[in-house]
Parts: sequence; C-alpha cells; structure tokens
Amino acid sequence: MLDNFQSEQTPIYEPEADKPRKKRSSCMGFIIDTVETILLALVLFLVINALSARVRVENVSMKPTLQPGEFLLVNRVAYKLGEPSIGDIIVFHAPGVSDLDYIKRIIGLPGDEVRVEGQTVYVNNQPLYEPYIADAPNYSGTWTVPQGEYFVLGDNRNNSSDSHLWGFVPEEDIVGRALLIYWPLDQISLLRSPDVVQAVQN
Repeated sequence: MLDNFQSEQTPIYEPEADKPRKKRSSCMGFIIDTVETILLALVLFLVINALSARVRVENVSMKPTLQPGEFLLVNRVAYKLGEPSIGDIIVFHAPGVSDLDYIKRIIGLPGDEVRVEGQTVYVNNQPLYEPYIADAPNYSGTWTVPQGEYFVLGDNRNNSSDSHLWGFVPEEDIVGRALLIYWPLDQISLLRSPDVVQAVQN
C-alpha cells in the first residue's frame, strides 16, 4: 500500500553546472545595488548643494555672534520663497569680487532710511535694539536704501567692512540666509532673526 507514497517535500538537486551561474548572478546584483546607492547619494548631494551652502567664517566682522573658524549652513532658496527681513544674517558676494563672499546682518530694506547717530542705529527714525553687537558704532551717517538693494552691517560695528563704507548690496548678489552654526559641535546653534526695531525706553 505504500508503493505509491511520496513525501510532500521532495529534495531538489541542482546540477553542478548551475552554481557558477548563480554566483555570477549574485555578483551582478551586488554591483547593481552599489551603483544605485552611489547614484542616489550623488543625486542627494546635488539637491542639497542646490538648496544650501556651507560657509566658513573667516574674520571678526560678525563677532560676538559669529567667531572665526565656525562653519555655517546657508539656505540658498530662503529669498526665493520669502523676503529678507531686518536682522537676517546673509551671505553675499563681496562688492566687485564675485569669488569672495561676505557675511553681514541686514539693517535696511529697499526704501528705508538708515541713520547712525549718537552711537545708535535708526531705521526710518526707529532706533534698533541690538544686544548682539560688540560695541556701539563710533561713526555717523545717513543712507537711503535704493530699490532692489540692502543696507548691511557687521555685528562688530567698528571692525567691519560693510555698507557704511562701500554702500549697498544688490539683491542678485545675495547667496542666501545663514541658518545655523554647525561646527564646532559645541557651538551648534540656530541663527534666529531678532526683533531689532524697538523704541528706546527713556
């Protein structure tokens, strides 16, 4: 009665000739996975590079907010999606030097009148509240910001090459808005735009 009995799991034996083929197939799969991973990493790098930039602080013009040697992450599309604001820290091409970038803080928007008088900065006759600066400015002057341009100052007011010396920053020269300090690790912090326009209390 057991002559026709068959096990439910009949072992399948593969011919020896099939083994090299399987080895080649496995090797090809590994190569394809590796290429796909490299391509994905490259696409991600290009996308991230298009949306952001990494910038190293080189001088003391933004002390105490930024220190030489710190690295910043810069949002390249910030002003394609929104408008610059007073207090934003921006990276832009240095005047007349396309391969050199500066880092400063926006103080005046297009159409604003900026006045520095009595060691205080005024925008449209409103004094700025600036707890982030190194020292009060020891210079004076009045500037009207043209359309499509911006007035910028360094936080280290008396040791900064900025708009009070060479004029305004054209909108097309702005690289982007500085978002955060990401290096050194113990200095990681977001760079928020403060509410700088505030009446001075008597």
